[in-house]
Amino acid sequence: MTVTQSEPVIEETAAGDGAVSVQRTPGGPQRAAQSCAQEVFHPRPTGRDRYSISEVASYTGLSAHTLRWYERIGLMPHVDRSHTGQRRFTNRDLDWLALVAKLRLTGMPVADMVRYAELVKGGDATFTEREELLTMHREDVRHRIAELQDTLAVLDYKIDIYADARRRASEKG
Repeated sequence: MTVTQSEPVIEETAAGDGAVSVQRTPGGPQRAAQSCAQEVFHPRPTGRDRYSISEVASYTGLSAHTLRWYERIGLMPHVDRSHTGQRRFTNRDLDWLALVAKLRLTGMPVADMVRYAELVKGGDATFTEREELLTMHREDVRHRIAELQDTLAVLDYKIDIYADARRRASEKG
């Protein structure tokens, strides 16, 4: 996927206390390279920052079961609870889930995503480890992209053979 200048991106900044601030900022490909994820595809109600698990499931396309599992394994360690114990997600949680969705699309193993979440929670002192984890994963993604490009070339070759054969057959007939 290519990020264009008009597409917003999400930028993650760790605070000294280990909290993560997530901000949407416009930017082109060079800016996107410094960002963690793109804007979520699902619309959010304006002026709100508290969502039930069913609303988050609707916005993200994830099931409530998956959201509870993410929390249980530590991929969503900061979900607040209401006074009755119900999960209350925030815009920050939705931004985090957008990043997790992008990491999933790249094929990052769940264990690595959980490790990344732990590192983010660890604050500024973990910047180097986060960079290393993402750099290694980027290399895996680049390798898979190269494999897919090779596979695409084979498909294109085969399609061209069949198109040529079909064209020759129609010229004879």
